[in-house]
Amino acid sequence: MLIVMKTNATAYEIDAVVEAVHAMGLRAHPLAGPTRTAIGITGNTGVIEGRGFENLFGVAEVIRVTKPYKLITLDLRPEKTIVRVGDATIGGNELAIIAGPCAIESREQAFAVAEVVNQSGARFFRGGVCKPRTSPYTFQGLGEKGWTIISEIRKRFGLKVVTEALDDSSVALVEQHCDVIQIGARNMQNFSLLKRAGRSKLPVLLKRGMAATLEEFLLAAEYIMAEGNYNVILCERGIRTFAQHTRSTLDLGVVPAIRRISHLPVIVDPSHSGGVSYMVSPLARAGVAAGADGLMVEVHNQPEAALSDGAQALTLAEYAQLIKELQAIHELTAPSRDAPAQN
Repeated sequence: MLIVMKTNATAYEIDAVVEAVHAMGLRAHPLAGPTRTAIGITGNTGVIEGRGFENLFGVAEVIRVTKPYKLITLDLRPEKTIVRVGDATIGGNELAIIAGPCAIESREQAFAVAEVVNQSGARFFRGGVCKPRTSPYTFQGLGEKGWTIISEIRKRFGLKVVTEALDDSSVALVEQHCDVIQIGARNMQNFSLLKRAGRSKLPVLLKRGMAATLEEFLLAAEYIMAEGNYNVILCERGIRTFAQHTRSTLDLGVVPAIRRISHLPVIVDPSHSGGVSYMVSPLARAGVAAGADGLMVEVHNQPEAALSDGAQALTLAEYAQLIKELQAIHELTAPSRDAPAQN
């Protein structure tokens, strides 16, 4: 159920509605927009009688939600969510670039990449400290040393750091050393991890699972938001199909599809979808043209010597050239990208 407050509803009236929801043993999720506040209700296992809420002061209307998701929808928040990470944003007018190596391998490697990322004007640095790998015998990350290196990068360059969490303990480490919690494709339906990230004060970047439908993807985001964390960024990273010429198949159609359903920002990962470096730039350009709010790109100072996913990493020079191309496309597509979604 969705309770829409009047445009002139007071804070006292909004609090009274929230208290009424809690009194029923349910959870209220008030989301304030520029013209109104909407309150989503979760925790019910059956139909909620809405007439009681209609009589509360400040309530404009009560809407029964028939979709499987309640909090990610434009019904709850018609305005686009802008996730703010310090002075940087994802979902606003700025094209968000999240760039860096797949894994933190050494201080020299990480700092060399971070310097170029910073010079490019990007606001976000990515680098894996704990790596979930398909094989147990491949590089799994530096562990404690990696957290130290990534903290130094954050302090030295002022970049906002995005790092993957694998479990409850690594979420706590991300909260200590980084700015955005990444939930990887393999963990998109790790529901205990989603709930733990939902209790965090940090924004969460959620990657689409390798075989996930759009509905499954959005419901994973719903798990996070149901715990009270509304700063969620969706990331399309390619899905597994019959194709063999790419690592995964980049589903660019999901970008406008999400825009039509959800207020959450959506970014694209051209590195994991292409799987080889020559595909990354074309897919990145296509992602921006399709209306993505940002990109997550893998960059390495020596891709041929990388311990993780070197084949898909751009060189420093390739990355610098790509950023110039992306900014031009972003400026060109701004009018259509910022137009309101049509339902």
